[in-house]
Amino acid sequence: MRESVRQWAPVRAVRRLGCRIATPVVLAAGRFGRWVRALVLRLPKRVRDALITLVLTAAAFVDAGLNYPGKKDWTFWASMVACSVLLLRRRYPRLVLMGTLTGLYAGDAMVAAMVAVYTVARARRVPWQAWFAAGVVGIGLYLPWPISKELTRSWSDDFQQLIYAIMLSIGPAALALLMQTREALRARITELATLRDHERELHAQTVIARERARIAREMHDVVSHQAGLIAVQAGALQVTAKDPGVREVAGTMRGLAVATLEELRSMILVLRAAGAGPTELAPQPRLADLPRLVAESEAGAELDVVGYCQDSLPLLPEPIERAAYRTVQEALTNARKHAPGAETNVRIELREDCLRVAVTNAAPPTGPLDGDPQLTLPGGGHGIIGLRERAALLGGTLAAGPTADGGYKIRLSLPLTAAAR
Repeated sequence: MRESVRQWAPVRAVRRLGCRIATPVVLAAGRFGRWVRALVLRLPKRVRDALITLVLTAAAFVDAGLNYPGKKDWTFWASMVACSVLLLRRRYPRLVLMGTLTGLYAGDAMVAAMVAVYTVARARRVPWQAWFAAGVVGIGLYLPWPISKELTRSWSDDFQQLIYAIMLSIGPAALALLMQTREALRARITELATLRDHERELHAQTVIARERARIAREMHDVVSHQAGLIAVQAGALQVTAKDPGVREVAGTMRGLAVATLEELRSMILVLRAAGAGPTELAPQPRLADLPRLVAESEAGAELDVVGYCQDSLPLLPEPIERAAYRTVQEALTNARKHAPGAETNVRIELREDCLRVAVTNAAPPTGPLDGDPQLTLPGGGHGIIGLRERAALLGGTLAAGPTADGGYKIRLSLPLTAAAR
């Protein structure tokens, strides 16, 4: 039967018409409510509070006036006074509550008493005052005036009046406490959002700092290695070449290389930061690339491998192999720059618990290139610092210093876990 009624054409037509009429009305009401709310929020806080107080006071006057359609006695004027004191509810909430009690007990100022309870509970004081105010107003709502009327009421009237008194007294207090909780939650959410944005900013700054440190190390390890080699070779060619044109070109090449190293040092000073992330540029050199590095160093270096065969270097964790490779690369670069022509020895030793790398160069021999200020290459001192940071990140140690015979030695020790071995 119901299905047939629903499918009846007039019913469907009325339903569609109702939807067409109700939907625009609901949308218009929602837009109007949002417009009013936005308009009220634009007003200053004092103006908003004054308007709210005037609206509540007017509602209390209307409530009290409608309860006295006929002759006005002294209870009417007591109710009017109880409504009038609501104008001071922002400054003296507890005194306003006491002023409304007369109109509640002896008159009919029920709305004024409810507003006073809400104001006391909203005043951000101790919670017991809100419940005390609700209890006092609840008693006034339950007891009739004069009290002798209580003897003539039936038990059903008493029970019904008790329910009304509880609802009308506890409701404003609970609403005020709920609004306080809402404001506290809103403030907490705002604080959490601010802290979250601050943490995101700090995390972004940390990531940027780590990336800058990584870029600075890569620039020093890769660019400085090649630019230093170019400068050394160009300087040697500039001093030893007999053709003036060749010497001029070699000098230009060396000047460009030195300028590149100077700019690189300035960039490294900007990019230097504490810490480094685990990510690196790919592809990255490994221990298997050490023989090629030593052969192309043009420093007369020799590679000495202990603990395994040089032709089949083991596969260790990538960060450990990369740190060993960068250490050898930096040591060979420093040997070419500061001790050209000196004998250099690279020793790789694999032990049960660690990987050790030692690069030792002898004292630089005296020759026609020594003492020439044109051949002095710039150095920022960041190479050894970067190597120590790499070793520290891997739990190892790096030591560097001169030897007794006037040479220089760099020693790196990186611990190996059982899985790495």
